[in-house]
Amino acid sequence: MKIFLARKNSAFAVIVVLVAVTVLALLAGAFAYAMKVEARLAANSNNDAQFYWIGRGGVDRACWWLALEGNQPFSSKLQYWNHGSGDGMETNSPLAFESLDNFPIGPGTVSLAFTELESKININTADAPLLQQVLTQMGVDAADISVVTDSILDWIDPDDGTRMAGAESDFYQGLTPPYNAKNGPIDNIDELQLIKGVTPEMFAGGSSTNVTGFTQHHLGFGGAPGQMPDYPFGLRDVFTPFSTGKINILTAEENVLELIPGMDTAAAQAIVAARDTDPPIRNVNQLLAAATIPAPAANQIQRYVSVRGDTYEVRATATIGSVSHEYTAVLFRTGPNVQVVSFYRTK
Repeated sequence: MKIFLARKNSAFAVIVVLVAVTVLALLAGAFAYAMKVEARLAANSNNDAQFYWIGRGGVDRACWWLALEGNQPFSSKLQYWNHGSGDGMETNSPLAFESLDNFPIGPGTVSLAFTELESKININTADAPLLQQVLTQMGVDAADISVVTDSILDWIDPDDGTRMAGAESDFYQGLTPPYNAKNGPIDNIDELQLIKGVTPEMFAGGSSTNVTGFTQHHLGFGGAPGQMPDYPFGLRDVFTPFSTGKINILTAEENVLELIPGMDTAAAQAIVAARDTDPPIRNVNQLLAAATIPAPAANQIQRYVSVRGDTYEVRATATIGSVSHEYTAVLFRTGPNVQVVSFYRTK
C-alpha cells in the first residue's frame, strides 16, 4: 500500500514538473517574442528618424534650388526645378550640373518633385467672376453656381453677413454634426467639402485622376433630370489654398488657363503655343499680343495672371535600401529667401 502511494505521489510530481516546464517554456517564448518586437520597434523608430531627416534634408536642398533660381523675374517649365534644360541666363547656373533624382543624404537617397502652386487658382483670393467661370466650365447646374460661389466667399470672409445664395454659421449649425463657418482663409483644400452646395462629385470630379483638358463643356446647364453629374475635373484639381494669388501664365496647364475670365479654349491654346516659342516670351503683355487676344479680353485676363511663381509644393521621396517614405512640404520664396511653410509625411 505504501508503494502504491509513493508511485502515485511520484507520478503527480512528474505532472507538476511537466506543467511547470511547459509554463516556463511559454513564458520564455513570450519574453523572447516581446524582446524581438521591442527590438523591431526600436529599429523602426530609428529608421523613421532616418527617413524623416533624409526627407527634410531633401526639402532643404529644394530651398537652395529655388533660392538660386529666384533671381529670375519669371518662372517657367524650362527651369531646373521642373527638370527643364534651363531658361535664359540661368543656363550658366551651378544647377545645370545638379540632379533632382536619387542624390545621397546620410544612409539613403532622396528624389524631389516640384509643383508650382501659382499654376493653379488660389481659392482664398478668387473673386466671384473667377469662381463662376470655374463652375460653368465644370458643367455645374446653373441653379447651383450662385449657391457654391456665394457660400465659398461667405466661408472665407471674416464677417457673419450672408450673401444672397450663401451660408454662414446659422446654416451649418443646423447640420448633423453642427459646425461654424470658418470666416477665415482656407488652409486645406479638403475644407471645400464642408461648404454649402459643394458635392463630393463636384469636389473630386468625374475623372479627377486624368485631367488632361476639358473635352466636355455643359456651359452650366447641368445634366438631364435624375442624371448624376459627370464633371470633367474637380475643384481640388484647379484650386490651391497656397499661392501669391495670381496664376502664372507660363506654368499653368491649358485646362487652368481656360478657367480665367476672358479666356477660351482657342486663347489658352494660343498662349501655350506662344510661350513655348524659341526664344520664349516671358512678358504678360507680349504673350497676350502674340496669342492675338482681343484688347477687351486681354485687359480682363491681366487682372488674374503674372509670369512668376513663388509658392511650391515639394514631394521628397526618401529611400533606404528598398524602402521609401514620401514627405510633402510647402515652400514660399521671397527673393533669395525660401521659407518652409509646412512639412509632413504623406506615404
